[in-house]
Amino acid sequence: MYDQITDRIITMLEKGTIPWRKPWKSQSIFPRNLVTKKAYRGINVFLLHAMGYESPFWLTFRQALELGGNVRKGEKACPVVFWKRIDVEGREPGEKQKIPMLRYYHVFNLAQCDGIKISPAPAIDTPSISLPAKPEEILLHMPERPEIQHGMRKAYYSPSADIVGMPDKSQFETGAAYYATLFHELTHATGHRTRLNRPTVTENTSFGSEPYSKEELIAEMGAAFLCGQSGIEATLANSAAYLAGWLEQLKNDRTMIVQAAAQAQKAADFILGVKFEESTSASDQSIAA
Repeated sequence: MYDQITDRIITMLEKGTIPWRKPWKSQSIFPRNLVTKKAYRGINVFLLHAMGYESPFWLTFRQALELGGNVRKGEKACPVVFWKRIDVEGREPGEKQKIPMLRYYHVFNLAQCDGIKISPAPAIDTPSISLPAKPEEILLHMPERPEIQHGMRKAYYSPSADIVGMPDKSQFETGAAYYATLFHELTHATGHRTRLNRPTVTENTSFGSEPYSKEELIAEMGAAFLCGQSGIEATLANSAAYLAGWLEQLKNDRTMIVQAAAQAQKAADFILGVKFEESTSASDQSIAA
């Protein structure tokens, strides 16, 4: 499954398409399952957006049949992945441990189906808490936010000082570009040992190394999630500089893209103040990766 997902992403990158740069307008149209109304997460968001369908609703072949419809002949599915915790033997006799294992479904967009009536429009499952919807609100409400210093020549995050450095907002072509860059650096900051304690931030890494490339992927995807939440579109100026490195690293490490997307989702959840609880329902498992 790692190979299938990674190959899909590599093919897009080789064609010049960066899937986490496929913007969406607001949190209400994040891709979600038509039956459960739950939003997909992690790498699933980028895989489904890259399919190019206008409808945010997806469902399995079986779900389409259960709703009295069908998937049209010849339509191609998109895989979505989730983590399923399984019991394994521990180090001590009789000891049980739970470890995550990657599983997957194949889903189809509502536009690929016939005979499914959705009038009135399907209700959207909304979070139990009110999420910040504007970039300045996200910035204001981030818990344990690091100090942000403006007037710098470039944007950066310093783990040792726990400081985000930013050029003045006036130096950016648009406000969206400013916030996209800031979200990138704040995603880095979530890896600090006092927050999510992410090894790709807390340990020393060299430019171009596997941990360095993975952390840049996490920051890129985390910024994409936050841009989507706040309804802005922006392209970071440095994305082309990392493209060749991403391709090389993804070809060498077939698990990187899925793991990086999961860490990016966790980082975005932290910045938004969201605590995601994994569902134990089989019908909801496809949202959890």
